[in-house]
Amino acid sequence: MIGANLLEPEPTLLAADTAVSQALDSERDLDAVVREHPESPLVWALLADAADAEGREIEAYAFARVGYHRGLDALRKAGWRGAGPVPWSHEPNRGVLRALYALRRAAERIGEASEVERLTEFLDGADPAAIAAIERER
Repeated sequence: MIGANLLEPEPTLLAADTAVSQALDSERDLDAVVREHPESPLVWALLADAADAEGREIEAYAFARVGYHRGLDALRKAGWRGAGPVPWSHEPNRGVLRALYALRRAAERIGEASEVERLTEFLDGADPAAIAAIERER
């Protein structure tokens, strides 16, 4: 492609996790879905969102931190090397991006400014549209 940056990594595109989607669609208790799918960054992000909505800031932070690490695991398994695009437009990537956002929000709530800055850079590097897209959903 003319004008393409050949040094920029290819976008990371995670595989769809239909088992998690089906479990979430089944209207089962979120705690049960987390127990069935503890590797899913999306379910941890949702658990963090629920704790945050109830004002449980420390629990939201802890849940988001787990989702962040599960997200890094998923990205690395898909070939991500620590940098490069993780497009929001690819639906299976949204769980990881939401976990990053949940940790950013939780870090802000507890006053961890350097973590907020680092996660903002991470999200912007993954997809500059991700933060705005997640905030529109909320």
